[in-house]
Amino acid sequence: MASLVHGVYVLERDRQGNRQGHESRAPPWWRFFHFEMQQVLVDAADNSIFGAVYVFPGATNAASAPHYVVAFRGTVTKKASAFRDLTLDLHLVRNCLGGTSRSQSAIDTVRRVVAWAAGQHDRVWLAGHSLGSAISALAAKNMAREGVVLTTFLFNAPFPSVPLEMIEDRRVKQGIRVAKSFVTAGVAAVLRTGGDGGYDPFAVLARWVPNVFVHPEDHISSGYVGYFDHRKEMEDIGAGAVGRLATRNSVKDLLLGIGRPGGCEPLHLFPSAVLTVNRGPSPDFRMAHGIQQWWKPDLVLECSAYYYC
Repeated sequence: MASLVHGVYVLERDRQGNRQGHESRAPPWWRFFHFEMQQVLVDAADNSIFGAVYVFPGATNAASAPHYVVAFRGTVTKKASAFRDLTLDLHLVRNCLGGTSRSQSAIDTVRRVVAWAAGQHDRVWLAGHSLGSAISALAAKNMAREGVVLTTFLFNAPFPSVPLEMIEDRRVKQGIRVAKSFVTAGVAAVLRTGGDGGYDPFAVLARWVPNVFVHPEDHISSGYVGYFDHRKEMEDIGAGAVGRLATRNSVKDLLLGIGRPGGCEPLHLFPSAVLTVNRGPSPDFRMAHGIQQWWKPDLVLECSAYYYC
């Protein structure tokens, strides 16, 4: 899945480098795994390639294999795509990515691919890296609300919050998280009371369990490590109800009205997930956030499953 996402990156770099035909460097990234290119997704705002639909002809002979994979790249800071991508990054930080034309195009494409699968929803997989992970999550959440649960792989998905993982003292981190949870739960209890008509976005998404891949030294995505661990810690100290309420809200989003039906959505809040943490050393932030780390043969991985209840 990481290689298919990287193939989208290379497609965009081929476009910017005017590499076509036999000069294109992208095809090996999917052909090695016997996938074929079904469709390239282009952002109408700048003509950049931001996604791709792959088809796996051999899926009919392998019960657990996907027939379609929809993959989305992250930010490319080259001249022809930097402005658009960085603008979308700002929308992501503001939790308003869903209102952009790229996100709407992605959602429409995923819905169309699901229709192609003719009821075999388990044969449609989503994958993305960084900004592309947020777009994948947005599309997957929309489909889950329509009753279609898709297998999803989110590599280095952004977690727009203070990177507490940078604090080395575990007791300090836990103390900050506990205090933050009580504040968040208190604000949520006040602002949500009677205002949502029973709307519970977590309950709606409970069956969707994305595969989330992070590195603790990647300060863009490392927040997921503490986000899921903290729910268990709150249970251990007898404050599970507070923890569950806090992990489905953020004070900033509550005050801005984000998360209400019809509004912007905090994409980084997941009810459940299979969290895979790369515990291997990283020489710098670029490598810790990079997609390339996920196909190395010597990975030191720690995997935990978290389910909403």
